[in-house]
Amino acid sequence: MSETTQVAESVRWAVSRLSSRLRAEQPGEDRGLSRLAASVLANLRHSGPLTVSALAAIEGLQPQSLTRVLNALEAEGRVARRPDEHDRRAQRIAITGEGREALRAHVRDGNRWLARAFDETLTPAEREIVRVAAGLLLQVAEHGAGDERGQGAAPAL
Repeated sequence: MSETTQVAESVRWAVSRLSSRLRAEQPGEDRGLSRLAASVLANLRHSGPLTVSALAAIEGLQPQSLTRVLNALEAEGRVARRPDEHDRRAQRIAITGEGREALRAHVRDGNRWLARAFDETLTPAEREIVRVAAGLLLQVAEHGAGDERGQGAAPAL
């Protein structure tokens, strides 16, 4: 295994574990957001109203795979549907004020846990290394992002 492959394996495992911990540390209340719901809201917040097809392309899913999460978000008042101005057969999904607040709370809670974990486990110098590494990981994440497929979640709030 090459050195680059070993680095890739280590980073992938670390990102996966961190992602799992962030999900686990989210509040267990009924109004919490799933990973997909949070990503949908973040993309709507960043890009404005989108069609289901556009959202699905960003998430790397089929449009039918978003039906359940979009229906739940709509029932909770977090998104609203409206006809597309250019194609009456299509609908645009928009984030609502309640959706923005749910997303802010979701991000705030995750950041609170992560900041506490950084403070309790890393030295100031190590936290600086993580800050630099985060920027580098974002550069890697943008590699080849010109295509519609798999753009992933929108930028931080």
